[in-house]
Amino acid sequence: MTVLKATKNNIMVAARIVRRGGLVVYPTETVYGLGCDPFNVEAVKRILDVKGERNKPLPILTASIGDADKIAFISPNGKKLAAKFWPGPLTMVFPKKPALPDVVTFGWDSVGLRIPDDYVALHLIRLSGGFLVGSSANRTGEEPPRAVQEISGELKDMVDVVLDGGAVAQGKPSTVADLTSEKPRMLREGPISLKAILDALALGD
Repeated sequence: MTVLKATKNNIMVAARIVRRGGLVVYPTETVYGLGCDPFNVEAVKRILDVKGERNKPLPILTASIGDADKIAFISPNGKKLAAKFWPGPLTMVFPKKPALPDVVTFGWDSVGLRIPDDYVALHLIRLSGGFLVGSSANRTGEEPPRAVQEISGELKDMVDVVLDGGAVAQGKPSTVADLTSEKPRMLREGPISLKAILDALALGD
């Protein structure tokens, strides 16, 4: 495991590692993420080993709504919310397309997507092919880390590179909303409230 300052050059180094099937820890505006190429099944299995006991789908970070559309069926409401809240701390769950390997979603037919509001994360995603697993960089049961110093030594030893971008801006995991049906359903409270989501869609309470 190597800890690198999140410079442009080191982001390129980390992206090469991702494209070769490696695991990277990287900053976002919410918490530090643990990522790999979601289309590399062996890399995804390594992420699951690092996370430990986990039986819920891995979220995916992408850099554009166009890329998101390649792996999920984005509803009109989803596009409206993306226009308002992406990039930002909102993960939206949509029906997945067959292009995304089932191992990423534990066989579920939906996937959580987000465009992060963080330069390092976005640059890394673009250089890595447009998609990155966006799980938090903690083993199951641990608190999501807000700085590299909060990442457990055990986890650091299990990844290939850690990009240190300093303390994150928010320090709180993203809001997760289910957009698989007409009216959004809150799956995890976060920085963006259900009221803000419903107001953006003019659905009210």
